[in-house]
Amino acid sequence: MWFNNVQIFRFTQPFTLDAQELSAKLQGFRFKPCGKLQLASYGWATPLRKHGDDLIHATNGNIMICARKDEKILPASVVRELVDEKVAEIEEKNARKMGRKEKETLKDNVIHELLPRAFLRSNLMYAYIAPADNMMVVNASSSKKAEELLEYLRRSIGSLPVKPATLKNSPAAIMTRWLTGEDVPVDFIINDECELHDTVEDGGIIRCKRQDLEAEEIQAHITAGKQVVKLSVTWQESLSCIVNDDFSINRLKFNDEILDQADSEGADDYASQFDADFAIMALELKRFIPRLIEVFGGEDESVFKTTKPLAIEKEDNLMLEVCPD
Repeated sequence: MWFNNVQIFRFTQPFTLDAQELSAKLQGFRFKPCGKLQLASYGWATPLRKHGDDLIHATNGNIMICARKDEKILPASVVRELVDEKVAEIEEKNARKMGRKEKETLKDNVIHELLPRAFLRSNLMYAYIAPADNMMVVNASSSKKAEELLEYLRRSIGSLPVKPATLKNSPAAIMTRWLTGEDVPVDFIINDECELHDTVEDGGIIRCKRQDLEAEEIQAHITAGKQVVKLSVTWQESLSCIVNDDFSINRLKFNDEILDQADSEGADDYASQFDADFAIMALELKRFIPRLIEVFGGEDESVFKTTKPLAIEKEDNLMLEVCPD
């Protein structure tokens, strides 16, 4: 359950649902397995997996939720090969070339034929709401995946006035200064991995791993105008991560001391251990995220000045149903 990615969102209005109210609203959007002719299915699953049935798990005022997405895998090469075979067969039989629209219809038919035999890929995505901190944290490797969860939550509860956390200053500019040794916070350690981009469109990209970032060749790239867009850091010997220039976090890893503390506070049963892990992780992120905001020059508080709820966009593309099962 420990998050390894962090996408940070701020509520523009207080989140007023308590855990029980949220759970009740999610029930109507509980995950259902893919039907035979569905490409994908999306819905809410219990955070405790097979060890519980509730669609939320609340600890210390924070509320954990879990989305499940199942997708059927149809390799493009397999579809293309079967379509080509059928096209050749039809063209030979009718002694004419098939048109583009005919081929598209044939491709749809092939996909329908293959769907019941397709492999299924299942993925769980966790997020938690911290009402007291006016914040929501999503364990997603990209903003696109996080927005998919947020949109489904918006559909489930009727309104979700959140926006990505926004900073006053550019993280790229600040992390670039850190790499030159300027203004590095005392509680942060710069590790041995980074990614640098040219500021011009379609410019060069430099990726460094297991590299002394103070080395002359790295500094030369910065002098030439490249900026740091990803940087590996350690904070207070509590956690390490990759910080991105869009203020997202990847490859988050908590140190052994914190993990051991969670183990000691947990119990033999899964639910108690989940509760301990969640409580300690949320506490560490409650300390780390504000500090990261601080070293980047503070948050753009204009995000909190929204006076009306965000528009609710009803998008049906989260349930990709080819035809009724």
